[in-house]
Amino acid sequence: MSADIALPAVVPVRPQARPPLQEVAHEPRLVRLVLIVIATLFLGLVVVVPLVAVFAEAFRKGVGPFLEALSEPDALAAIRLTLTIAAISVPLNLVFGIAAAWTIAKFAFRGRTFLITLIDLPFSVSPVISGLVWVLLFGSQSLVGPWLKGQGIEVIFALPGIVLATVFVTFPFIARELIPLMEQQGTGDEEAALSLGATGWQTFRYVTLPNIKWGLLYGVLLCNARAMGEFGAVSVVSGHVRGLTETMPLHIEALYNEYDFVGAFAVSTLLAALALVTLVLKTLLELHYGDELAAARKH
Repeated sequence: MSADIALPAVVPVRPQARPPLQEVAHEPRLVRLVLIVIATLFLGLVVVVPLVAVFAEAFRKGVGPFLEALSEPDALAAIRLTLTIAAISVPLNLVFGIAAAWTIAKFAFRGRTFLITLIDLPFSVSPVISGLVWVLLFGSQSLVGPWLKGQGIEVIFALPGIVLATVFVTFPFIARELIPLMEQQGTGDEEAALSLGATGWQTFRYVTLPNIKWGLLYGVLLCNARAMGEFGAVSVVSGHVRGLTETMPLHIEALYNEYDFVGAFAVSTLLAALALVTLVLKTLLELHYGDELAAARKH
């Protein structure tokens, strides 16, 4: 981002206006009541009941066994590995998401649509398939894998492979939150800053970043939640080595298969708690970011 580069003008796309609430209020009272009851029952069945069941099963034998299951060495190793993977993959996707959104939203170039398609690719590809791709690229039967192993670099069944798989399945979240938002904002503010003598970095830091901060936080929140809860791709590349390459979801599966239900549900409460925290933060961000976020999503 250099001050010598003039950003092309982009006409922002104005979102369609929301339908007035009065139109909804004109529905018969019985219809509204039935819809509310159906929505409430459905959410209770698929969200509340499973969540309550997780915590009930975790504490079924008391607080002592629950704490013992969480303090078990393999459980602690799984928790540390999950946090480590999130700490690596989320910042990587943060940098990529901002760069991709900036490129797509602020510049017109050949291949722009293809780049957007590539960003959306993890949404349409099974996580298991994405994990298998990394095995084919860096496994013992690949061209690169044996050479890397000869250099003392382990990718598959080690931390690098898990990070690669996690980055792949989570990289659309930040970019897809920022692209419509930045397209809607246009390039007027950046062009004004550059015309006043600001450098590219100053323009990004003092103009672009404040304009996208809520969308950026929202994308980071979703990316982190998916990174910590990813199962399919990580399952393929991890090797399920207890205490070494088992993340929290994999450890939960292993405990459940061993009929250690208290341990499995105890670790599950941590992921459930993450889901609840994510939900609360998501709600707070939407309250602060509400109309802007809705407009960007409609684009």
